Amino acid sequence: MTKKKVIQIGIACELTGLSERQIRYYEDRKLIFPERSKGGVRKYSFEDIQTIMDIHTKLIDGYHTVELRRMLASL
Repeated sequence: MTKKKVIQIGIACELTGLSERQIRYYEDRKLIFPERSKGGVRKYSFEDIQTIMDIHTKLIDGYHTVELRRMLASL
């Protein structure tokens, strides 16, 4: 259930406290991979939401997106 991608970006923003731009930036940097509906709407899972919050925390702690991409790839 936590892997089912049903959460739209607006709800993801409410759950994480981040802006749409921040979440799209994580996607641009290949840190998260939302599914897209036929109309192009991004869909996230609860697992993605947790990943987004972890990414944000690590960026605040001083990690770079390249480091985070390597870390996420090794999971």
